[in-house]
Amino acid sequence: FQSEGWISHVARARRAHGGRTSHGSAGCRDARHGDRAVLELHPRRGPGAQGRAKKEGSGDRNLTLPPPPRGGQAAILGWIVSTPSALRMFGSEAPRHQRQPGTAERATAAEEAQTQGFGRSGSALTGPVDFSLGCQKVEEKMGWQQSLQESDVSKVRTIYLNEPLRNSFCKNSISTAKYSMWSFLPRYLYLQFSKAANAFFLFITILQQIPDVSPTGKYTTLLPLMIILMVSGIKEIVEDYKRHMADKLVNTKTTIVLRENAWKMVMWKEVNVGDIVKASNGQFLPADMVLISSSEPQVTCYVATSNLDGETNLKIWQALLETAEMQTEKQLSSLSGKIECEGPNHHFNTFIGTLYLNGKSPVPIGPDQILLRGTQLKNTQWILGIVVYTGFETKFMQNSIKLPLKRSNVEKVTSVQILVLFLLLLAMSLVSCLGAILWNHWYGEGIWYIRTKDYSSHSLGFDLLVFIILYHNLIPISLLVTLEIVKYVQAMFINWDEDMHYKGNNVYAMARTSNLNEELGQVKAPSDTGSVKGTLKKVDLGRGLSPSVITESCEFNDPKLLQNFENGHPTKDYIKEFLTLLCVCHTVVPERDGKDIIYQASSPDEAALVKGVKKLGFVFTTRMPTSVTVEAMGENFTFEILNVLEFSSNRKRMSVIVRTPTGNLRLYCKGADTVIYERLSEDSRFMKETLTHLEYFAKEGLRTLCVAHADLTEEEYQQWLMQYKKASTVIQDRMRSLEECYDNIEKKFLLLGATAIEDRLQACVPETITTLLKANIRIWVLTGDKQETAINIAYSCKLISAHMPHIRLNSNSFEATQQAVTQNCEALGTRIGKENDLALIIDGETLKYALHSEIKRSFLNLALSCRAVLCCRLSPLQKAEIVYLVKKHVGAITLAIGDGANDVGMIQMAHVGVGISGNEGMLATNSSDYSIAQFSYLEKLLLVHGAWNHFRVTKCILYCFYKNVVLYIIELWFAFVNGFSGQIIFEHWFISLYNVIFTSLPPFTLGIFEQCCSQKSLLTYPQLYRISQAGNTFNTKVFWFQCLNALIHSFILFWMPMKMLEHDMVLQGGHTTDYLFLGNFIYTYVIVTVCLKAGLETLSWNKFSHLAIWGSILIWLVFFAIYSFVWPTIPIAPEMRGQVNMVLACPHFWLGFFIVPTVCLILNLIWKSIINTYNRTLLEEIREMESSRAQGLYPPTMFKRRYFHTFHDFPKLIRHLSNRRLELHIPNSTGPYSATPASPKVLLSVDGNFILPVSQAKNLEVTLTSSFCYPTPIVSENPIVPTSK
Repeated sequence: FQSEGWISHVARARRAHGGRTSHGSAGCRDARHGDRAVLELHPRRGPGAQGRAKKEGSGDRNLTLPPPPRGGQAAILGWIVSTPSALRMFGSEAPRHQRQPGTAERATAAEEAQTQGFGRSGSALTGPVDFSLGCQKVEEKMGWQQSLQESDVSKVRTIYLNEPLRNSFCKNSISTAKYSMWSFLPRYLYLQFSKAANAFFLFITILQQIPDVSPTGKYTTLLPLMIILMVSGIKEIVEDYKRHMADKLVNTKTTIVLRENAWKMVMWKEVNVGDIVKASNGQFLPADMVLISSSEPQVTCYVATSNLDGETNLKIWQALLETAEMQTEKQLSSLSGKIECEGPNHHFNTFIGTLYLNGKSPVPIGPDQILLRGTQLKNTQWILGIVVYTGFETKFMQNSIKLPLKRSNVEKVTSVQILVLFLLLLAMSLVSCLGAILWNHWYGEGIWYIRTKDYSSHSLGFDLLVFIILYHNLIPISLLVTLEIVKYVQAMFINWDEDMHYKGNNVYAMARTSNLNEELGQVKAPSDTGSVKGTLKKVDLGRGLSPSVITESCEFNDPKLLQNFENGHPTKDYIKEFLTLLCVCHTVVPERDGKDIIYQASSPDEAALVKGVKKLGFVFTTRMPTSVTVEAMGENFTFEILNVLEFSSNRKRMSVIVRTPTGNLRLYCKGADTVIYERLSEDSRFMKETLTHLEYFAKEGLRTLCVAHADLTEEEYQQWLMQYKKASTVIQDRMRSLEECYDNIEKKFLLLGATAIEDRLQACVPETITTLLKANIRIWVLTGDKQETAINIAYSCKLISAHMPHIRLNSNSFEATQQAVTQNCEALGTRIGKENDLALIIDGETLKYALHSEIKRSFLNLALSCRAVLCCRLSPLQKAEIVYLVKKHVGAITLAIGDGANDVGMIQMAHVGVGISGNEGMLATNSSDYSIAQFSYLEKLLLVHGAWNHFRVTKCILYCFYKNVVLYIIELWFAFVNGFSGQIIFEHWFISLYNVIFTSLPPFTLGIFEQCCSQKSLLTYPQLYRISQAGNTFNTKVFWFQCLNALIHSFILFWMPMKMLEHDMVLQGGHTTDYLFLGNFIYTYVIVTVCLKAGLETLSWNKFSHLAIWGSILIWLVFFAIYSFVWPTIPIAPEMRGQVNMVLACPHFWLGFFIVPTVCLILNLIWKSIINTYNRTLLEEIREMESSRAQGLYPPTMFKRRYFHTFHDFPKLIRHLSNRRLELHIPNSTGPYSATPASPKVLLSVDGNFILPVSQAKNLEVTLTSSFCYPTPIVSENPIVPTSK
């Protein structure tokens, strides 16, 4: 297929055939004519028809596609999405340990199968119920409609060897920068003016250029807009310059390439497709290339792929045996032939190609022979490879996708309020136009003396433009750039936080985006998949033996197993074969460090299995490309590896075919219990016993795995080998052909036993979850693990408790699921929708039906009625669907946290995605908004950084709107006394510089340094998180209350000075004042008021707060003094000449300087005092406690001084504490006692059996407990009892 992609082919075919693409009437065929591929639709007779892709001269290559679910264009789209390759990309190709190229199998089958969450019947997307619409919405949200270059069905690429002129492909130079020198200005301006606010101010700037329209001058909006664009542009340039430097560093690296029959040193950007590259030990590879030879005896090499997947273990690759001897320049220059392979795509773990050497048979090329760009060569002297992909077509660059754009809830609310303010601006302009018309009608005849001869009444449209320009600053022009800078600094604080620095691998927390900082403070429903470390804990041989014991170090140790093996127990042969299988059937690479062996494994489970059997005397010592060596009880055995039957999430197992040291052919297999049991021979023994032990292991929270083997004959093997070779050379849909081939030989197994691996939780996971629950954050666990495993992990991390009732939904049909959901909803009755002490547990198969449109809302209501929700056996797509469901119907801010590739979907779907840098690669981290190294760091990320950032951002936004409304509404009040003429009361440049200079610092201090309370208090009292979580500090009500407050302040700031100067005044020298004199009064009062208002809003004072508030006032006064004398030296503002002398010499100014701001702010102080006195929240309680500690006072001292002078004041204390409860501990007496407002003069013991009058209490020790704060001891000071404490 050509580069137009699937969709364009379908559209072209629809046009050619009148739009007929329905299921029953059309098939598809790709016929190639020259360089152009045409997709034709041809009639077919039923759903079994297949699409065929043909190429001239190469025979037919069939591509079987599942039939589309519905007709029309939507059906075609759904059809494409449900191809097997796409399903692997969405679900199957995202295992917890994503398999990388060059390994036969990276992860144990149980880990992969369970994390994928597919039910016993296979894919979670099968079944009679159609919920594809929800899937499509999820896919659209996540950008899963892949382009052709990221599709498995790409056009075939042909690379000619040693014929560079015939290979015309992408260059190897890369650029991750957004701009070039020539594209910066147009692209940057386009991006900036695509923002509604900037476009609005550009519109105002254009209007101001129209003669006689702008009352504020031509450049008063242009200048601040240019300053803002320059600041933002400098930030973009700095960031892009860093990208350019990083690109240059990569592009100018050097490597050795065969050119003109000799090795030459070239830069990476000069490497081309078809080049033969030589890489040395320690070097990074410049492009994707086929490994053809190496310096090692078995033409192998070791590579590190940490740049690709984050895995630090070494991986072994083997070159093509057909080219292994080609190592000299002459031999390589004589290579003649071509490579046919799939086109560029983003799948690390797949590659399909064939090498055609002239005069030789075709050689299949798989992922084991492909080395990717960014891979580092290790422990190998040199390798040779033929480049197949370069530059942006390499798999590394194909995976550098742009993350989906997310907007915070605060940003959305702000955008709506800006729109409402714009409508208010239009309303004010219309009212002012109406006022102008009425004023001219009433007084027009009497003002002939202020009009020119050519005066004519302006039209309504002209006046409307005048007033829009006059009031346009109601929308803060500096808000966007202020928030950008504030959020950028907040992100730096997260990156620099030493408390979230994991010193084990020197990983810091990272804010990969700054747009969602405040969203961290509003999370209500996080979805979680635990980050665990595997340790072999138990094995079961199904022989009726007791489960193995565990040492304190959590390492496997079973003396009884070894005793049975050494003493000739009937199970000896089973034990030997079992342990041998675990030593042979894996992809672990041993690395020797002196006498020690370090196992390099991509999966912690595989390492756990190999280390576990090592404790039992079966040591895996050596891996070669075609063999493995095992030291069993001191004796070495070498097994020849004939074939590796690779793992996939559809297969849920991996197998190896080996020739044993005795020459027998044997197939070893390990995988999920479901797939192993259905392939067992009738001769297998201990099946029921093993199944019982598997259930027991699962209930303990262990991840289980079954192991089995089968003996093969030479004839069986040779017949199967022919099928295998044929399937391995298929270009299109090779993986499915191979899986069918594998299935033909994986049968008639003999069960050997089972293993169980412990999921070791990270440190402080239970404590973190407990804290998050106290913060009113609901935690849903979405996992691919088995149900029993997930339940036990939930117990271990204290998400659910032993006394919590469980609701289990395990159904295999739509009707059964609907009935179960309905019954449980009816049983809850009026408690439905309210949080109950329940745990809901559902598996992926049932969830498939529960998400059907008919019962989706009922299921969601049931889930929301439970305190804990466990969704087990989920596919990645189902995880994303759950998150999408909560986002759409609940309205809560969701957070998804995960550490594996199968968590990427929900991480990108959630409002906030957090990736954990764990043992399972970097895909989750690279797709997240924030990354942390440990789950426990989530506590500080949310409760501290989240709460702080929400307070900071919302205060910054509210303050920006407040100060703009205060100043610019004054123009409306002035319109009432200037006849609605559009005259401004302030000098032109004062209006422009108000946001840019004079009041620019307070928003930064509020947005960067403000703290609602200390970090310690936020972590000690997680209930504080509910304040930001509920959005009480920023919502529509709070926003307009702040605007109303600003309206009142502007009214006071205008009319008080106006009345002060109502009768005018005569200055020294006989000068009289004018409107600008009044304007300078008011402007100064505005600056003082809004700066002091910032101080009033500040809860955490520091040197930056003082500098911003007092410095802003000082900057204005200095500027005012200088600006009054710039004319005529600088030809601007002649009307300002000498204004500072007039203003500062006026006694009215100094009187108003103290009175007017005080009158404005005294209202806020009174209101704040009333709220803090009669409606105190936990935040005020905690802040008061912190303040007391800062002053050296312990909070109980205040209570003691206020109430405990005598016991007669004790009832007063009880009444004052309202609904709170006092616990009183009296030495040498029965207690503790309690006191309530209902009985303020007696103390009741907790059990209610003792009553003690207050007057008889001695050495009274009081503990205050309430819903507002933690217990605080209070010691009485009773003058009647001299011995009291």
